[in-house]
Amino acid sequence: MVSNVLLLRAPTQDGSSPDKYEACFASAGYQAVSIPVLETVLVNLSDLNQIVKKGPLQKGLGGVIVTSARACEAWRVVVEQLVTDEGQSLDTDWTSAPFYAVGEATAAALADISSIPASHHLSPRDIRGGSTTGTSEKLAQFILADIGHDTKTTLLYLTGDKNRDTLPNMLEDGGIDLENLQVYGTTGSSRFERDLRDALEGLPTDNPRWWIVYFAPSAAEFVTPILKRYYRLPELDVEGNINAQDVHLAAIGPTTLTFLRDSLRLVVDVTAPKPTPEALVGAIGGAS
Repeated sequence: MVSNVLLLRAPTQDGSSPDKYEACFASAGYQAVSIPVLETVLVNLSDLNQIVKKGPLQKGLGGVIVTSARACEAWRVVVEQLVTDEGQSLDTDWTSAPFYAVGEATAAALADISSIPASHHLSPRDIRGGSTTGTSEKLAQFILADIGHDTKTTLLYLTGDKNRDTLPNMLEDGGIDLENLQVYGTTGSSRFERDLRDALEGLPTDNPRWWIVYFAPSAAEFVTPILKRYYRLPELDVEGNINAQDVHLAAIGPTTLTFLRDSLRLVVDVTAPKPTPEALVGAIGGAS
């Protein structure tokens, strides 16, 4: 029996090849669609605006650490605001401040900020790391070697809402102080319910069997109340509701399974043995 499969994840953004999960399900005879559940938004831009406006000397900063394209986007947005509001009257100068970047993509995004007209004094010019610092650990090692263990300095660290402790711990152990500023965060997609309705309209209505695949606890917490408006999800604490309307749930891994079962009290039929398209399709196929 053919099943519809709802994948609670963003599809791969690559025009040259199909999404791996959707393609893998299609090859096994399923009708699958991916729907983005989360989106990233910029936050605390007014705080960053004041830092950029005052400049590194007034703020006592010896440089900036940037570990993602989103952090670069935050700096770019603030620069555009300041150029529009202040123009050339702003005498702040960031051109000599080192910007430490994780990976080539982040370094390239920083360099591109200088393309904003009249932004020379606010744009990153001294970009360090990049291709040689593709991980947080490598960047921390690079910064420590670049600054030196005997030099006391404070670096502005632009972060998101989910950050590993590796880089800040290594730098603080090396005597470098950090001024942390969260400039982006993850939240539920404002388009999810609209995208879900569009997806339901595009899937065959004669397929009575549904699989819904969860990929992360954070996404599950946001999306489950919305899904309950369209499906009767199998719940542990609701008698007679298991597999209502032939809806089955799958988890991409044990962490997601535990959250679905223990926190959301949902019945999960399948957990992928590995977080790969092939393993997920195989697990669902074995339970179908």
